[in-house]
Amino acid sequence: MRVVVIGSGIVGASAAYYLSGRGVAVTVVDRGSQGQATQAGAGIVCPWVDHPEDDSWYRLTSEGARHYPRLVEALGEDIGYAKVGALLVAEDPVDLEPVRALLRRRYADAPEMGEVTDVLTPSDLFPPLSDDLSALLVPGAARVDGSAVRDALLRAAVARGTEVLQGSAVLTPDGQVRLHAADEDIPAGSGPRWAQPGPGAGAVSGRTTSWRQAAPLTPDYPPSATGDLTESPLEASAEGPVGAAGDAPFGGPPDGSPEGPAPVPAPVPPVEPDVPVPPAEPVAPSVAERVPAGEGVPLEADVVIVAAGAWTGEVCRPLGVELPVFPRRGQILHATLDGVDTAFWPIVLPRSGPYLLGFPGSRVVIGATVEDVGFAPRVTMGGLEEVIAAGLRVAPGLFGATVSETRVGLRPVNAPGPALIGRLTPRVVVATGLSAYGLTAGPFTGELVAKLALDEQPPIDLTPYAPRTA
Repeated sequence: MRVVVIGSGIVGASAAYYLSGRGVAVTVVDRGSQGQATQAGAGIVCPWVDHPEDDSWYRLTSEGARHYPRLVEALGEDIGYAKVGALLVAEDPVDLEPVRALLRRRYADAPEMGEVTDVLTPSDLFPPLSDDLSALLVPGAARVDGSAVRDALLRAAVARGTEVLQGSAVLTPDGQVRLHAADEDIPAGSGPRWAQPGPGAGAVSGRTTSWRQAAPLTPDYPPSATGDLTESPLEASAEGPVGAAGDAPFGGPPDGSPEGPAPVPAPVPPVEPDVPVPPAEPVAPSVAERVPAGEGVPLEADVVIVAAGAWTGEVCRPLGVELPVFPRRGQILHATLDGVDTAFWPIVLPRSGPYLLGFPGSRVVIGATVEDVGFAPRVTMGGLEEVIAAGLRVAPGLFGATVSETRVGLRPVNAPGPALIGRLTPRVVVATGLSAYGLTAGPFTGELVAKLALDEQPPIDLTPYAPRTA
């Protein structure tokens, strides 16, 4: 059996990993588009605080979290995964009661979250935090390095014979795949098509009880070109205007991570956090010199898995379908605290404002913006202002931290709501729309679509995620 996987983000890499482990001949094709968000995501795995009234979303994310320990053991290498716990913080302790009740209700079916406890002085665990905060600690929450996970999955797949090619994979109407050079003008059906999502697009259920934000706070933030910065997202009240998805103005998205086509880095060994990582070579040489202009090179495939993130609608358009998938931009900031051991600081999830979490190498991640701006993977002044201002409100002790890096990614959002996983045609399987939960559910989703490609029964019912074309 031969399978072509379009997209090398965490879902595509995971699908290749599981298929290659079953002896399937796999080819992964990646276009190298800017905005790939696996590497931009913070890597928060804490699904139990979200989607209180959406069982389909919660089932996918909770199973994704439960999947990680097995994956870590199977890969046998450092992917930045660590159970560091999560602090749910609020200025008023009363605001913690809805999420406390939610966690209590879910504990019986998800004991891996650990016993939730009150923390009277959160700054004891995350020193830069404000002294005015109250918190609950969810000890089972974990953080993971998205790029490390994706690279490890690809390394393992390549070791089993998977071929990774850089170029544009174009579907024909009958689901065949033709490979074009990445910089080639390719046939009709290409080119992102995007429109501002309407009400309800990618909404997260439980407006008043979901702990974190996965949709824009307001339809007009960041501020317009007038430069009016008088109202920050933190100042929007829960009863005020909400974004297109009608979501609650609670903290940052959990992992900022949709998958999208991106340059495929070489398998590189783990390095110490404080050692600069040299530029990666491609997993396989670019095939541009082997791809003549025009028709492209056909790739043999019994099944095609499209895991191209926000670009999935573009890739699938030649099949005669319009998938309601659109990009949602997230900007994220990395800072360093020289000489401070941040490796096992807990994740910080505020009721309003950004998430924060520590990584090895004295690194703290703060983010992310949630913006419906189309295919525009740019770091902006307004986006950084939003992240920095909100971050310092929660953690004023970061005032002197060094801004070391900014990242931006385009999360794929399925406008009707939950993720999109299933067959489009007898030959084509699609997996996208994980929104801000890509790093939480991505590896598990890759296993689901691998089973679909093999005509095997997935471990969960995929009916709620079946593609609905527009």
